Amino acid sequence: MAETKEISKYLPLSETTCYTMLCLAEEPLHGYALMQKVSEISQGTISIGAGTLYTIFSTLEKEELIEMVSEADRRKTYSLTLRGRQVLALQIQRLEIMAENGRRIK
Repeated sequence: MAETKEISKYLPLSETTCYTMLCLAEEPLHGYALMQKVSEISQGTISIGAGTLYTIFSTLEKEELIEMVSEADRRKTYSLTLRGRQVLALQIQRLEIMAENGRRIK
């Protein structure tokens, strides 16, 4: 229970942060590739600019939700940490509850 409470302090995630973490959960990515993937999986509804993305990277790295796994030619590649996966799982659970409630309204 204490672990869930500790993890839940990061919630709710912003939409752009959630999409960033979703992409990094699948595979390590550098910034440009991540921006393209977010646009793709969000079906074009989310577009993350470089400034926003690097702010997200900085915050998530500081909170140990992502980690840099490589750096080549000034391209830093990031991956989701175990803690990041736990936060993302709780966010998805929250969104599922919200979507369920939304489907009930006609």
